[in-house]
Amino acid sequence: MSVEPEFVMQGLDIMVTDPKCELEHRTPFELLVAVILSAQCTDKRVNQVTDELFKTHNKPEDFVNITQEELEQKIHSCGFYHNKAKSIKSASRDIIERFGGEVPSNFEDLLSLAGVGRKTANVVMAVAFGGDNFAVDTHVLRVSNRLGLVKTDVPDKCEESLCKIFPKNKWSRLHYQMVLFGRYTCKAMKPECEKCVFNRQCPSSRI
Repeated sequence: MSVEPEFVMQGLDIMVTDPKCELEHRTPFELLVAVILSAQCTDKRVNQVTDELFKTHNKPEDFVNITQEELEQKIHSCGFYHNKAKSIKSASRDIIERFGGEVPSNFEDLLSLAGVGRKTANVVMAVAFGGDNFAVDTHVLRVSNRLGLVKTDVPDKCEESLCKIFPKNKWSRLHYQMVLFGRYTCKAMKPECEKCVFNRQCPSSRI
């Protein structure tokens, strides 16, 4: 049992009318840094950190020149700060040395940056460059499984399946609709099934 893909699109259009990235940024580079920081961290916390961070550090050169320890202190509250600081510094160096100081607008080039996986690359492509991409984070993975669209805990396999199910020109919109739907309605611990348009067809409904 699963919710039909066409109804998924219709239902999400009803429940999430203005899907957009909640990570605050002004440039593709700021978005890249924010997405790296968002791993296992809330967008709200990331925005609090970057609100201060981007006042002094908002270009690749800024992160190459800052010490690992100083950057760790600035992003400490985002968690996993050691690895995130290392990834941000390495990616910044790659962008300067290999891409002329500009975040590449090619998916494979983005993937080649240190600390950038498929989710991060997909978000940057969709949000910064207007591409058709289906980024799979914890919310998208959870929602997709609960609605019966996929049966996998592997983000890459989930992405592959969703890209086969839905039209390409809907991928980016659906990604953020699923993120916001998962964040505010189909929550991990206490899903609000009584507010959900899918509750009568959803195989995971608690009603």
